[in-house]
Amino acid sequence: MARQRAAQPYRPAPSSLPADLARLDYDGVRDIRFRTDHATWRDRSLPFEVQYFHLGLYQTQPVRIHEISDEGPRDLPYRSSDYDFGANRLQPQRWGDIGHAGFRVHYALNNPAYKDELVVFLGASYFRALGAGQQYGLSARALAIDTVGGDRGEEFPRFTDFWLVRPAPGATEITILALLDSPRATGAWRFVIRPGRTTAMDVQARVYLREGGTPIRTLGIAPLTSMFLFGENQPRATDFRPEVHDSDGLMVATDTGEWLWRPLQNPRQLSVSSFAMRQPRGFGLMQRDRRFASYEDIEARYERRPSAWVRPVGDWGPGRVELVQLPTPDETHDNIVAYWVPERLPAPGQPLDFAYELLWQGDDGQRPPASWVAQTRTGYGYTRLDAQTQERQPHFILDFTGPALERLGPDAPVEVVVSTNEHGDVLEALAYPNPETQGWRASLRIDRIDPRRPVEVRAFLQHRQDTVSETWTHVILPE
Repeated sequence: MARQRAAQPYRPAPSSLPADLARLDYDGVRDIRFRTDHATWRDRSLPFEVQYFHLGLYQTQPVRIHEISDEGPRDLPYRSSDYDFGANRLQPQRWGDIGHAGFRVHYALNNPAYKDELVVFLGASYFRALGAGQQYGLSARALAIDTVGGDRGEEFPRFTDFWLVRPAPGATEITILALLDSPRATGAWRFVIRPGRTTAMDVQARVYLREGGTPIRTLGIAPLTSMFLFGENQPRATDFRPEVHDSDGLMVATDTGEWLWRPLQNPRQLSVSSFAMRQPRGFGLMQRDRRFASYEDIEARYERRPSAWVRPVGDWGPGRVELVQLPTPDETHDNIVAYWVPERLPAPGQPLDFAYELLWQGDDGQRPPASWVAQTRTGYGYTRLDAQTQERQPHFILDFTGPALERLGPDAPVEVVVSTNEHGDVLEALAYPNPETQGWRASLRIDRIDPRRPVEVRAFLQHRQDTVSETWTHVILPE
């Protein structure tokens, strides 16, 4: 079906909300609730159940949802009787089958007596999932097109159809198929979702590009979308909370065995970073800091937000991991995007196949095998002003922790290796044990040659000739 669509001109989905539904504001749409006793498969007492989202306000384009079972495929149509419309004065019996906005899958993730939300598919090609003990944070998408660099702005492909494979009694996984469409691409997706302490998704996709139109400049594979407002590396004195973010860094595992960590930032203007390699081993937007004291937010509970780790299956070939950071004034806007960009795109009508495992992780998040950056702090402490500029140079404190460092004694010859691009100079680079973490602390001072230029900084720990940490890679944004 995706191949056939790609051979035809794009036809945008119609938006034909009934007039009384289209008039509802945010609170009105929020007052429409799905009746949980009407959930698909509840009458069969299966381990998974499905509930649906109603159209309205931001969700105006319906998706078609079907079930696959031993009896064959069947439609799962919209029925107004499945919803409680609250205080709204509507006449839904006149609407007919207007379609669904999306759906959510429920499973007894934390308590065998209650089925929690496990995964949600809602809006464009967005979806998000939870592992045990987690609360919703970052989202994933099926595909990103021209997030940056496109002549016409970003294009948001959308899932138009879903097929839910009815699970067997006692099943521990669920399979969902999806069909995607957009002006310049189509695609078919298969998700196999295995809930647990870490919820795992096996994702398999085939994408076709359409003939004609503006060429795609950036095709983002396995995109992740998150929020970073401020944190230990970019504090905000006016907020009672020490940190506010769904993710605190981008982690990348390269084909050469190097692990990279880039702390996220809330920039004053668009910031794009790329990490090129011949074959990715993994990348993800991670929430490493999982202490309540780091956030002090009883409602948002940022320490429970999941990390999302992408582990490619098969040969993805050369390309780059791209990180996009946008300015945001508050925590209601997602301003962080990361994805894989293949070096070459297929010709229109030719398939692009890829597969990966997507892990929604909590306390058991992916870590490099040696050691990693537990925190990045920036500030000045007591430092003298520069004799010429009368300014203080950026000062960074990095805490590394992990098994490779725990095996070393406090007198081990550990040094921090630091480098910058042509826009910066290293003024100080010290490494010393941190007895509070059983790791090592690095102190860096960097001189900006031109404050209008970004300074790229890389740092890692070395014991004699052995690298014993991941590489901290940071950009000092232009003033």
